[in-house]
Amino acid sequence: MGKKLALVFVLLVAAIFIIAAFKPSSFTVQRTATIQAAPEKIFSLINDYHNWTVWSPWEKLDPNMKRTFTGPPAGTRSAYEWDGNSKAGKGRMEIMESVPGSKVGIKLDFIKPIEGHNNVQFNLQPNGNSTIVTWTMSGPVSFPGKVMTVFVSMDKMIGGDFETGLANMKAAAEK
Repeated sequence: MGKKLALVFVLLVAAIFIIAAFKPSSFTVQRTATIQAAPEKIFSLINDYHNWTVWSPWEKLDPNMKRTFTGPPAGTRSAYEWDGNSKAGKGRMEIMESVPGSKVGIKLDFIKPIEGHNNVQFNLQPNGNSTIVTWTMSGPVSFPGKVMTVFVSMDKMIGGDFETGLANMKAAAEK
């Protein structure tokens, strides 16, 4: 009986690893919202890390989170580092591209709880009296990450946070 259970366990683990091996080596998560505000107003919420406390879904995970801002106050080369509890983790973001009223590209490095290096992009497209905001994150998926995606997708892990962030951004911009 014990040998049969051990064999079933080994086969199950092997099946998970085989499935993981065929998972994609990169991921993309994207969400879009229409906000009744000019692109410039929304741009200032994204392009200046000091404004992220207003809308970012992760800012409230740890009220004691340490934040460090380096580089220019906003725009290209401005950086934001955080160090928080197990929910907030630790990491760094740096704006690599800043096109006023149009686009912000960010290099995002997670240090804890799981190391990861991703690219984030916010695109702003005028649409009459509103702006279509598209928030995209993409990056590589390591083999342990592929194993994790056998059980849960990156889209399900992060997509809800993007939706919350865009709703917060909409509320802030439409005031």
